[in-house]
Amino acid sequence: MLFLLSPAKTLDYTSPVPDVPHTLPAFLDDSARLIEVLRRKSPQEIATLMDISDPLAALNAARYEAWTSKFTERNARQAVLAFDGDVYDGLQARQLDPGDLAWAQQHLRILSGLYGVLRPLDWMQPYRLEMGTSLKVGAAANLYQYWGSRIAEHLNAELAADKTPVIANLASQEYFKAVDRKALKARVIDCVFEEWKPAGWKIVSFSAKKARGLMARYAIMKRIETPRKLEQFKLEGYAFDPAASQPERLVFRRRTAP
Repeated sequence: MLFLLSPAKTLDYTSPVPDVPHTLPAFLDDSARLIEVLRRKSPQEIATLMDISDPLAALNAARYEAWTSKFTERNARQAVLAFDGDVYDGLQARQLDPGDLAWAQQHLRILSGLYGVLRPLDWMQPYRLEMGTSLKVGAAANLYQYWGSRIAEHLNAELAADKTPVIANLASQEYFKAVDRKALKARVIDCVFEEWKPAGWKIVSFSAKKARGLMARYAIMKRIETPRKLEQFKLEGYAFDPAASQPERLVFRRRTAP
């Protein structure tokens, strides 16, 4: 069973991190090709392409220029320790012990516009490239076309030893769209987090993002390997709602935020 997360726009390459092992991403040649395309764009073109401010565009132009195929402790950091933001606030990876991180390395994957798929301990150089970006690369009009079926095929290979392969999708729609469902051979379980509002049950974006990280942390701590055990998740007021759920869509609800 694999758990999928989205990356984060915010990165942290300054806070101290624990001394943990590292690995390298699986699609570095593809990442290098994307970097070459991005390097040819001016900061103004990057700002327009990504709909970001001029200072952010300049920062990322500098990141693309600095990116190198040689990963070191000086220019890279383990992905799960580099990403910041709501999902990773819920995951709290810096507090995981070596055994937890080793389990996460086997069962958790982070989808990425630049790197395709990252394991938690894969070294990652700083970047910004959202999966929904309409970046033209050769014959591909966008990143979904660029990655094609390769991400799904990679996940298939990682799940090949499982008799009943399952993916627990904790990623956003933008990122999970990069997984070609026609090529994917695993059963997909979507985890949905809702809150009670005057108009009824709603998905509150920032709360749902943190909840996805909490679910990933719960799975790591409890060594969850079946969808049924996910139903026992009860953190920060959320609880499984069987009446609102379906076999492929597990709904967790809370009436008040903690």
